[in-house]
Amino acid sequence: MTGSNPFSTSESATVRREQDCYYCAGYWTLAGIEAFNPQQLLSPPPSNKLTLDGSDIQAIDTAGALQLLNLLAALERGGRQVQLIGLQEEHRQLLELVRERRATAGKLPPPSPTPNWLERLGRKVWYHLRHGGDFLTFVGEAALALMWLISHPHRFRWRALFGNIETAGVYALPIVALLAFMMGVVIAYQGGRQLEFYGANIFIVEMVSLTMLRELAPLITAIIVAGRTGSSYTAQIGTMQVTEEVDALRTIGIPPMHLLVLPKLLALIVALPLLTLFADALSVFGGMVVAQTMLDVSYGDFLARFPKVVTLTSFLIGIGKAPVFAIIIALVGCYQGFQIRGGADSVGRQTTVSVVQSIFLVIAADALFSVALGNVGLWRR
Repeated sequence: MTGSNPFSTSESATVRREQDCYYCAGYWTLAGIEAFNPQQLLSPPPSNKLTLDGSDIQAIDTAGALQLLNLLAALERGGRQVQLIGLQEEHRQLLELVRERRATAGKLPPPSPTPNWLERLGRKVWYHLRHGGDFLTFVGEAALALMWLISHPHRFRWRALFGNIETAGVYALPIVALLAFMMGVVIAYQGGRQLEFYGANIFIVEMVSLTMLRELAPLITAIIVAGRTGSSYTAQIGTMQVTEEVDALRTIGIPPMHLLVLPKLLALIVALPLLTLFADALSVFGGMVVAQTMLDVSYGDFLARFPKVVTLTSFLIGIGKAPVFAIIIALVGCYQGFQIRGGADSVGRQTTVSVVQSIFLVIAADALFSVALGNVGLWRR
């Protein structure tokens, strides 16, 4: 059983030949050209000058225009000249468009030249300078918002502040306690082994106390908070960016800086010094345990020597670094959250950037503290 064409002759594309003229008629569409075979019309014509008349074409689409161009190209083989006449204006425009697209199809754009190392370096420097300027702008906006809040204290959201203090401070106590205690144990163990060679076991008090209170306890606590709390700031604000909640806040007249940034910033300024103080106590306790068990320095001897070694200046140096570290972590975390665009992949990428930048800036700030305090002679007190 043979299948029949569902389209009538009047709905199909047809071409009839009368001497040197080919008359195209019907519907030159995807359905209309289904049964059209131009090969049967391509017997050698008697003349090298032919005419293709499209005045009876009722409709044409891109598939029909492509078929018409193929017929035109087949007639032009052998050096024959073919004149296309009678097309309606919209049919002619579609035919020209298909001709242009077919000419450029499959052609790749010329590859851009590979930049040399100097150009790549310049682009990276410009990228970091531009983002550094944007971050400084963000810091300035936060400072202005904070000054406005000081002049309008009744507008501050205390519930958001206390909630962030609980999240950034109270919930971080277990991990800070564990790592601070282990750091005190490691410092006392490694240093105590060396002090035993010289019979100077009692100096383990100086090694543990000054090392932890001045340097390691504030630094380790800040790194933990950067990885734990700073990343959560970025993820939270970034998710709100993706779901357009930040735009909704602006629409109803709530500045995101007041609701999302300032409570986090002030909460971390309060929580991080307290966490540092907690880390000081646990790290010194870890050193005391090692001194008691391995170096024959009792708890009483350790505590009796401790206030002679650790002055108020040494204690305040370590605690005084914490608010600076808190400002860095909070601002970097919030800034990277506002930089998120697109979807979930951007949230993960900017969260990673936030943690890396926070830890880098915290260590850089700690190095600047060491140099500055050393120049003014505070390390000797």
